[in-house]
Amino acid sequence: MKKLNGPRLLLILGLGILLFVEGFSAYRLHQLSGEQHQIKTDYSNVNNISFGLFSVDQWRDKVSGILHHQVRNFELTPQQKKQLRTEVEQVMLALIDKAEALVNKKKKTLDGKIKKFVIKTFVNTDKIREKVPGFADQVMAELDDPANKKKMSRLAMEKFDNLQHTDYVDSTLAVRQAETGEVFKRYKVTSTEKLNELLKKRLAKIKTETYTHSFIMMACIALVLITWWLLRKKKELHATLFILSLCFAFILLVVGLMASMIEVDARVRSFDFVLLGEHVLFENQVLFFQSKSILDVVRILMKQPAIDSILVGALIFMFSVAFPVIKLASTGIHLLGKKKIAENRFIRFFAFRSGKWSMADVIVIAILMVYIGLNGLLDSQLKGLNIKSDLLTVITTNNTALQPGYIIFICFVLFGLTLSTILKYISPHDAH
Repeated sequence: MKKLNGPRLLLILGLGILLFVEGFSAYRLHQLSGEQHQIKTDYSNVNNISFGLFSVDQWRDKVSGILHHQVRNFELTPQQKKQLRTEVEQVMLALIDKAEALVNKKKKTLDGKIKKFVIKTFVNTDKIREKVPGFADQVMAELDDPANKKKMSRLAMEKFDNLQHTDYVDSTLAVRQAETGEVFKRYKVTSTEKLNELLKKRLAKIKTETYTHSFIMMACIALVLITWWLLRKKKELHATLFILSLCFAFILLVVGLMASMIEVDARVRSFDFVLLGEHVLFENQVLFFQSKSILDVVRILMKQPAIDSILVGALIFMFSVAFPVIKLASTGIHLLGKKKIAENRFIRFFAFRSGKWSMADVIVIAILMVYIGLNGLLDSQLKGLNIKSDLLTVITTNNTALQPGYIIFICFVLFGLTLSTILKYISPHDAH
């Protein structure tokens, strides 16, 4: 065992502190990634379009509110009053004409003839016609009476309430009430509006902290590479520095595999139209939300019943998870092990030749291409839903984005390639 001299001890102490900082940031990044996923899942469930814009119960509530307001505050304009008064007069005159025609109709019975004689003697229809404008004025005065308005409002709303109690049952209502109840209880809120406000604040804070810890981790790797440059001629420190570098790489790998890499989030930000002179508004209706890490993808594929999905999941795990871990371990064994162990074909293969078999770099490119393609597709499809007019406005948003886990995984791939190159130069054994 090599003696821990001053420079080596100082190197271990310095990089040990740096490793602790990276490890803490990695731990917090993992926690924040899980918290962000939970919050956005809760937000998407409560604001899902199935429970909002596509919910019959939501439409009933909004239309009912508008009708209550319209009936309660119903007022006729002067022009409408004039037109209504004219129609009332016409109806009254038509009734008088109808009654007069019935009276003047030829009667066959004695009783009928007597009634006709009495009516024609004591009832002057021309005088009644002269009083029609006064009757119309009295009718309009009754309509303007606040007490009568209140009675008519109550009668109208009773009719509307009866129409609401149909045999149709919104199948999403029970599901929504159960899910939102649990979410409200979890965050200690009582309404969707308060929940959305709370979650937006938390997500903003999480985003800031997440990127802070991501940059701290990358700064740690940058300091390690700077240390390599400064100590490039200190061969007696290379082995210690390389083993510590592997620890930094392993932390990057774990976070890169477990943290969310890509997030797909498509929403109808605003659906606004005019009904009975009032705006009906649905906001932040979530069309689709998914957030996945590499291990999440593997887990999902392995749980599928189809054999081809299981095979794909196994391959991704083998070449993107198992291979990088074995490679890191093999490089350390090659550097520190005895010549017989270091020259083992298995160790040499994973230390120097497994790069072309590892799919870590392929995963990085694949996720980037998926993001570019999916982002472009969602943008084009959502833009087709955008509508702007006087009566209807639809605004959509595409919040699909690469997550810090992707950045950390890229950092691992690049750092791993750098360590492989360094190993070829510092290896005490034949690396050919």
